Amino acid sequence: MTIIVGLVITLVCMLGGFMAMGGHVDVIWQPWEYVIICGAAIGTFVVANPMKTIKDCGTASIEAFKNAVPTEKDYIELLALLFFLMRELRNKSRAEMEKIIDAPAESDVFKRLPSVLKNEELTIFICDYFRLIIMGNARTHEIESLMDEEIETVRYDRMKAQHALVAVGDGLPALGIVAAVLGVVKAMGAIDQEPEVLGALIASALVGTFAGIFLSYAVVAPVATKVKTVRGKQLRLYTIVKQSLLAFMNGAMPQVAIEHGRKAISAYERPSINSVEEATMGGGESQAAAAGRQAA
Repeated sequence: MTIIVGLVITLVCMLGGFMAMGGHVDVIWQPWEYVIICGAAIGTFVVANPMKTIKDCGTASIEAFKNAVPTEKDYIELLALLFFLMRELRNKSRAEMEKIIDAPAESDVFKRLPSVLKNEELTIFICDYFRLIIMGNARTHEIESLMDEEIETVRYDRMKAQHALVAVGDGLPALGIVAAVLGVVKAMGAIDQEPEVLGALIASALVGTFAGIFLSYAVVAPVATKVKTVRGKQLRLYTIVKQSLLAFMNGAMPQVAIEHGRKAISAYERPSINSVEEATMGGGESQAAAAGRQAA
């Protein structure tokens, strides 16, 4: 929503200022200039990126427009899940825990916390490291190093879309110049025409430069920045898991271990300790989830 609001403000101010100076908006509407610029940008984007990254750019852009970042409820459910799994690890046998870890979608533990189960990559990440703990002989520093490496790999993959969009944004001003040059070539072909006709052709050519710069700095670059912000917050979930499990492996009680994870959340988004305690004391089920289950 903020992206749409920002674009509306940008267009209103730009077009309003242009009209206030006595300009005519219809002069800016040169569809073939936009076809040249956008078509060339899309073409080079396809050349530079594999199909998986191209598709992921679409997904990332949708996430950016929706501002699909973890909510307080998501944080609480993740911490509650970690608490419940750590508590069960202390009380249940290895066979019972393996049954939960090997089939999370069929486990009542994960079913109570749908926001975590819905995130397939995060669920696999959690199960993999609980499995390593269950197997035994896992040294904390080795697990920490492995987690860091995996989180960095996930970050690299998740940020490919942002890097691809940045590359497109960086190239748009140059593509705008290409469109402008083609427009000037067309204008030079009509050099023997009346000044009014020649002036209109030159004006339409200059629109290409304007469009390339505008699309780069007012559209693509801000969207790429938003993608980076959204996906960075999504990756914070992995850090929460990491900090909680490392504290647990170092001997902390489950309730203390998830406090290490809670502290990894930004201060202005961090759920209160009371909210986390209410969720964990309810058997790993948040109040919202419990209310929804009872209503069903």
